[in-house]
Parts: sequence; structure tokens; C-alpha cells
Amino acid sequence: MKTLQPLIQQRADPFIGKHTDGYYYFTASVPTYDRIEVRRARTIAGLATATPVDVWHKPDKGPLCELIWAPEIHRINGAWYIYFAAAPTRAIKDDLFQHRMYVITTGADNPLEGKWTVLGRIDTGIDSFCLDATTFTHRNIRYYVWAQKDPAIPGNSNLYIARMETPSRLATPPVRLSRPEFDWETRGFSVNEGPSVLVRRGRVFISYSASATDENYCVGLLHAREDADLLDPRSWNKSPQPVFKTCYEHGVYGPGHNSFTVAEDGTTDLLVYHARTYTEIVGDPLWDPNRHTYVKPLKWDDQNMPVFGRPSGIE
Repeated sequence: MKTLQPLIQQRADPFIGKHTDGYYYFTASVPTYDRIEVRRARTIAGLATATPVDVWHKPDKGPLCELIWAPEIHRINGAWYIYFAAAPTRAIKDDLFQHRMYVITTGADNPLEGKWTVLGRIDTGIDSFCLDATTFTHRNIRYYVWAQKDPAIPGNSNLYIARMETPSRLATPPVRLSRPEFDWETRGFSVNEGPSVLVRRGRVFISYSASATDENYCVGLLHAREDADLLDPRSWNKSPQPVFKTCYEHGVYGPGHNSFTVAEDGTTDLLVYHARTYTEIVGDPLWDPNRHTYVKPLKWDDQNMPVFGRPSGIE
């Protein structure tokens, strides 16, 4: 069996973005789910040894005081924003899945040195479990993509998109792009979550994760033409098979909740994801701390579709 080494240990839901200042910025869920940390480095490899800075800690009580999940850091109009999900005080005792989505911001040039302010909750118009927000700009329009439960649909979460009015407010109602429907999306839990956007080669791609967060966790893919109406569900095509899944040969299990970035050469697309190195999980997988961050090159086929390969780092 080949051994694959993680870039950063015990960091789930990893997000790496490269800013115009030449730095890579990294954030992820920490095992204690009690804070948001950010680190930066000039290289991808440098993130492994960069000093993490805790930029925000959860309060002791209130609507966002438990289970801080899946932060993403974005630079928008000269300020930094971190989108994340949080649960209220009663969540751990009553029900883990009570998350709503929030955003914090700082005007500092270096987000590791700034004072972060909670702007509040991102209201989608649906008051239900939601998480895993990301944002992107395409053709001068900013969009928001996330996972949320529809009380009228069996299952845990679907994928939605909306246009943004500001970095903290949606301008349009949610549009559902995908719901768990295939066998590989419904193992353990019926889940579509963790969306990440990549605009390349004439298409807009949205990767997402499906099924329970054990060895069944895997990555699916949606895509639309770059000139399509992204708020029209008919614009999107969904892969009938997962594009990235457990690799027993390399001992990498449950790869998912990915993000995309670009290598130091400025052209090579990189896939950032988390995975475990074992399948024998004691108790609820959410409390197992050993989801590690990995990075590998993303290849392309002759149809201009991304080739995720296997979670090996080398294929």
C-alpha cells in the first residue's frame, strides 16, 4: 500500500485561497469546533508549518455558540469575510443539526492581524438546518452557494444557489440545484453539502460531498455552461457517479468537503480535500478528529472536464 501524507493533520473542511498579495490563506474546521483559525504562507507547502492565528472564538451562549463548522475566507471589495456555520446553545444536548450560516468581517489588509466583527446570520428565507456556504463572482455577479435542509424533502441537505446583494445579504430567493438521489449520495445520510466552485474551460463547476462522513463520504459534480443562467436549475448537469471517493489501495477513506486553488506556477489547478486514514471510527464520525487536509493536482480530459483521479496525491 502506498502511503499518502497529509498537508495538515486534523483539519477538516479545508479551504485554501490565493490572494493577490501573493499569500495562500488556509482555514478549516478544528476538532474542538470552538473557534476559527487562519494561517497564511507564500507556498502551499508552507501552510503546513505556518503559525495558525485564532481570529474568532465562539461565545459562551447564544445562537452561534456551538459546533463552528466549515469556515471559508474570502476577499471581497477590499475587506475580508469568513463564512461559517454555527449552532445554538442547546444543540449538543438536543440535536446536533441546528446550524445556521453566519459571516464575520475585518477591514485589515492582513486578516491574521485584524479585528473581526460578526455581521450576523445569512438569511436564506428558509429557517432550517444549513451550512457550508461558499461565494464566487462570475460575469460581475456575486453568487452564494450552500447546503440546506428543505423540511418538505426527506433527507439531510440539498444544494442551493442565490445572487448576493452584499457580502452578508442575498438578493434572490434560493434555487435548488441538487438533492441526494443516487445510492452513493444516500449512504448513512442523504446528503449534498460542502459545495466548491471552479470556473474553467467554458464551464462553471460545483463540486460537492455526499453521504455520511465516514468511508462512504465522496464527491459529486455539477456543471453549467459559463454563459448559462446559473439561477436556472435546468442549466446544470449532474454527474451520475461520484468523481472522487475512498481509495482502499492507498488507505485514504471518505475524501470530501473540498476546495480548489491554484499552484505556485499560476496555472495548475489544485484539489484540496479532507480524508481519514482508517475506517474503524469509534462513535459518531463527527467527533473523530482525524480528518486530515490533503492537496493534489486536478487534471483535465479532452472534453474539458476535470479529472479528480484517486486520493493519492500522485494520480
